[in-house]
Amino acid sequence: MPDSLFPAQHTPALLVLEDGRWFRGSSFGAQGETFGEAVFSTGMSGYQETLTDPSYHRQVVIATAPHIGNTGWNDEDDESDKIWVAGYVVRDLSRMRSNWRSNRSLDEELRRQGVVGVAEVDTRALTRHLRDHGAMRVGVSTLELDPQRLLAKVLASPQMAGANLVADVTVSEPETTPAIGEKRFTVAAIDLGIKDMTPHRMAERGIEVHVLPATSTIDQIKELGPDGVFFSNGPGDPATADQETTLLTQVLDARLPFFGICFGNQIFGRALGFGTYKLKYGHRGINQPVMDLTTRKVEVTAHNHGFAVDAPKDLGVATPWGEARVSHVNLNDGVVEGLELRGAGQQLRGFSVQYHPEAAAGPHDAAYLFDRFVDMMAANRESEGRA
Repeated sequence: MPDSLFPAQHTPALLVLEDGRWFRGSSFGAQGETFGEAVFSTGMSGYQETLTDPSYHRQVVIATAPHIGNTGWNDEDDESDKIWVAGYVVRDLSRMRSNWRSNRSLDEELRRQGVVGVAEVDTRALTRHLRDHGAMRVGVSTLELDPQRLLAKVLASPQMAGANLVADVTVSEPETTPAIGEKRFTVAAIDLGIKDMTPHRMAERGIEVHVLPATSTIDQIKELGPDGVFFSNGPGDPATADQETTLLTQVLDARLPFFGICFGNQIFGRALGFGTYKLKYGHRGINQPVMDLTTRKVEVTAHNHGFAVDAPKDLGVATPWGEARVSHVNLNDGVVEGLELRGAGQQLRGFSVQYHPEAAAGPHDAAYLFDRFVDMMAANRESEGRA
């Protein structure tokens, strides 16, 4: 299935970082101009899942793998109903797509959705620069090819720190994913930018998942009679998520079992009394080593986050709902990757992880966390005499 590498003409493109460094390349996807936070993803595969992950909203993603596009684009692997990245930067765009499920090329899909891409960029040098100097604002353009003029536009664009983006990505109305097979539990999932695979992983375990807008109230959650509550991944700065943090404290007050992923982990940290902070360049990819401090096992995991929870890793902290403790740590840099809350008798009342156990795309080492959620809900039901 041969495809042209670029549109009919090789249109030049310019990439400029906010510190003034710039790179020239060739346009693919849509032509135009885009701005966002420059971040890099270390996954060697799974670009379709990456581009459709709402957590990448307002970010220009740089692929560290040098060869991108060889599997094309299919209609099964999207993690939402659109591409969310602000732009895509690659070294070598594949001249052909060869996967048997491919329906069209990456170039075609980016053009169809109006997403600006740039290829033939030295992504190794660009990634090393971001590792040294940190994630920063960036502009990519086929319209403005003068670095200084594009830099002025970059410096006028919004920063990620302080950005509240949940309203841009959450559902407007509740949606339900039915349980696969026998229904065992009901879960209220607060959508902060949820990936489609997450409710599917729960449904596989007999959970009926009600995906709710981020503006939902505790009364709306209680109306569902849920066995547990889930807070999803999502974009933006968790320090701005005051409404969501208040909702989670109400969930904990109601003694509802809680599970959170990524942004949900950061909100859980805030609800427990911890702070959050922006990482220098974040963790993004499908090859991050994390240790589960409960089992002492090391997992290779999928990540996409630029913020983290600031919590002590060597001691428990008393909260109004029980003892909170760090449950997972990143083995590359020691960043907190998970939290757990235990009540009387050390019963697990809530837990969260900073990474993506739904594994789309990515390894399946952390799939057991969905089973841990099921076990927690079953134990809570039994303790309340509803088994």
